[in-house]
Amino acid sequence: MDINRRQFIEVAAGAAALVPLERQAVKSEPDDPLGVRQDFPVVRDSLYLNSAYIAPVPVPVADAARIFADRKASKPIPLDEMLKKTDEVRRQFARLVGADADEIGFLFATSEGENIVASALDLKAGDNVVVDELHYETSFVLYRHLEETRGIALRIVNHRDGRVTAGDFARAVDDRTRLVSVAWVSHQNGFRHDMRPLADLAHAHGALFYADAVQALGMFPADVRAAGVDCMTSGTYKWLLGGFGVAPFFIRRDLVEKIRVDRLGALHVEKALGDHRYAIYRTAKKFEYATLPFAEVYQLGAALAYLDRVGVDRIERHTVALARELRDGLAGLGFKLFTPPDNDTSIVSVRLERNQARAREVLDAAQVQVSFRENGSLIRVSPALFNTRGEIARFLDLAKRFA
Repeated sequence: MDINRRQFIEVAAGAAALVPLERQAVKSEPDDPLGVRQDFPVVRDSLYLNSAYIAPVPVPVADAARIFADRKASKPIPLDEMLKKTDEVRRQFARLVGADADEIGFLFATSEGENIVASALDLKAGDNVVVDELHYETSFVLYRHLEETRGIALRIVNHRDGRVTAGDFARAVDDRTRLVSVAWVSHQNGFRHDMRPLADLAHAHGALFYADAVQALGMFPADVRAAGVDCMTSGTYKWLLGGFGVAPFFIRRDLVEKIRVDRLGALHVEKALGDHRYAIYRTAKKFEYATLPFAEVYQLGAALAYLDRVGVDRIERHTVALARELRDGLAGLGFKLFTPPDNDTSIVSVRLERNQARAREVLDAAQVQVSFRENGSLIRVSPALFNTRGEIARFLDLAKRFA
């Protein structure tokens, strides 16, 4: 494929030219109110209701990946050009979450951010960290290890019927709490935390408030200022519609000095001081110590441009409405729901107290993709922007066969 530099930059930057004109001209249909289904090849072959696991990317993001690979094969992009692109994507992401660009660094995975924060706090015996049991496994692995090696206490707040409130956390947080950590949206059942009360509780006791946002960003509009988040990390292969290996890390500006780097390399050097001495960046960019997965950075740029064009607020209205229909329909069939009613996310989890093998058989035969969790006793269904009310109705019809 003969691609000149201008075409490459246009596509990889996620500009309007990234979407072919014939796709831009397609108007939304009643069952495709966002007008996006033509951009998602996954809808052709299966009923994909598993975006909380891995979200399919739209064609413009796949285009960015292909064009990057073609350029790598024919005329590799200079490092300075890729770093310039990284700064552009940094600004895109900052706009998405209501932050400033100098508060955004790029890591490699969601869990890396929480490890960096925990390391910087120098936790010691007598300190405690408070999480809830709807959090992701990484947090339990990390803080159980710190219990064993440093003598800290991990306090786990139990959920009640699939939800946890600030009042529940208040009984666990005290003046020896150093960190309150939550998944903004739980991967287990889609529960969406009310963030500001949690932030206020943590700050009232001098603790930091950390958020794992991999199940939140791209699903609904998120504002780190309004949420009171101190630090936040998110992978990009779910609702952000990107690839693997790049994870934006937000750190509140006044905490950048406090949260130190835990490894060193050549690429976070801002300037050379002479005599083999160096000054590293004093912004969140300081965490980018090594070569980033630049192909995925370019894909993220295309994905963020796509989300901006569609509108995350519109995505939220569409997908949360689908999830409400799904939850109500499953409840009407007699299933026990793990997702609370009136939950504002597009994830629904249902308990399977019987017919577990039958559920797999029915859904596999119909080419329906969902997540089976907890040894098959829990099904997590997660409609995305490309799904339709008709597909929800189809899933509910299938669910009747294993209710």
